[in-house]
Amino acid sequence: MEEILRQFPNLTENQRIQFEMLQALYEDWNSKINVISRKDIDELYTRHVLHSLGMAKIIEFRPGSKIMDVGTGGGFPGIPLAILFPEVDFYLIDVIAKKIKVVNEVATALGLKNVKAEQKRAELVKQEFDFIVSRAVTNMTDFVSWVDGAVSKKQNHEIGNGILYLKGGDLTEELKDFPNATEYNISNYFTEEFFETKKIVHVPLKYKK
Repeated sequence: MEEILRQFPNLTENQRIQFEMLQALYEDWNSKINVISRKDIDELYTRHVLHSLGMAKIIEFRPGSKIMDVGTGGGFPGIPLAILFPEVDFYLIDVIAKKIKVVNEVATALGLKNVKAEQKRAELVKQEFDFIVSRAVTNMTDFVSWVDGAVSKKQNHEIGNGILYLKGGDLTEELKDFPNATEYNISNYFTEEFFETKKIVHVPLKYKK
């Protein structure tokens, strides 16, 4: 938890409380429904919460923005981002029902009014969003094919509407068909060893209607 406070010192009291609640909530739910590896639960704040919040180092989602988290699993990156940006609407989806159950229970316990979570495939979503966020659920080519029609026309941020993707390693081959992609090294913002090879990839998408 200390790393969250160090990186985000301007949290409100309510946000601090919500972040502090995450450890006990995920330990409890993970004992019933395994959504986080046993190894990672001990490093929840670094490997899941802070990793998710890396996106906030390259963009500040504006109030009223709409964000979709595809393949959210236990709620990452969506839940930490929803705590940090309480005036932004987050739509979290996953194909596995038990994971969405955990997300809904965690969001309810935290009192997050800006989170909606459903069991759904990304290709079936008919809404439009400023950004689609995710954490390495598949390769970029497949991911783009899932969400290509889900980006809204109006631009509200310094970087173009599209995908923000948390991924690690050398992405040269995977991104060769995406010349507009930008890679941000999370190690530029966070010093923990875990982030040495971790990146945020921004792929702008064109509005399609």
